[in-house]
Amino acid sequence: MSSLFIAFQHLAPHHLLSRLVGFFAELKRPLWLKNWLINRFIERYGVDISEAIAPHAEAYIHFNDFFTRALRPGARPLAPADILSPADGVISQLGAIHGSTIYQAKGKSFSTKALLGGDPEWAAYFDNGDFATIYLSPKDYHRVHMPIAGECIATRYVPGSLYSVNGSTADAVDQLFARNERHICLFETEVGKMAVILVGAMIVAGIETSWEGQITPHNRQINTRYFGANAQPVTLAQGDELGRFKLGSTVILLFSHQRMAWETDCQSQAALKMGQCIGSKV
Repeated sequence: MSSLFIAFQHLAPHHLLSRLVGFFAELKRPLWLKNWLINRFIERYGVDISEAIAPHAEAYIHFNDFFTRALRPGARPLAPADILSPADGVISQLGAIHGSTIYQAKGKSFSTKALLGGDPEWAAYFDNGDFATIYLSPKDYHRVHMPIAGECIATRYVPGSLYSVNGSTADAVDQLFARNERHICLFETEVGKMAVILVGAMIVAGIETSWEGQITPHNRQINTRYFGANAQPVTLAQGDELGRFKLGSTVILLFSHQRMAWETDCQSQAALKMGQCIGSKV
């Protein structure tokens, strides 16, 4: 089944399929169908809806409203730590960047330059640094928050494919995260440069940031600066909402060389909750 799924992804019209799913995910009528879809999703994936501010399907105007649901106050307390998990999910991979190479899975890797849209200057910020790849499953809370306070220097939208980002696809598709559509947010923080990369995936119908809104898909790279003359600064505190996914995907964190250390409990396949301690300054 895994091989068939990979073959299907190579042949499928990724963007058409994702936009079609996105259209249906924002339908408000008929109400009975919208409510049925949300309730079946909760049941199928074991979503803990009791954590949400609105713990019932009828409160959401459409499926995406449910999928990007806010949590009730106190559901994700922030640990007293230097660096926090930006999202609920599972650590796919985590560790050191070897030169400019990031490990993907089963002998596969990709370069920081490719991941960051081909920019050698941005890539150099993270030579021999540290990375974490966090997979958000369908049941997870799908808002992404700041691991550490920082000021956004720039963002970059990079067009690409929309392969699934689950484990079997990561094992099989070369340079998966450097091939998929992604939105890169570059920050200046207490631990130097930090990149938070929101990676699109099959049937992910949208990526948003808290200051830019919906990131509309394009067929070209789009760079936005937030420094210099006439720039509007974007400063976020630790734990502030950074963005969200309309249907699930992956967050990749990049940190500069010898500026942070991972917590010993942070290992591949470890489950995370947003706000959990994942690292400290060095």
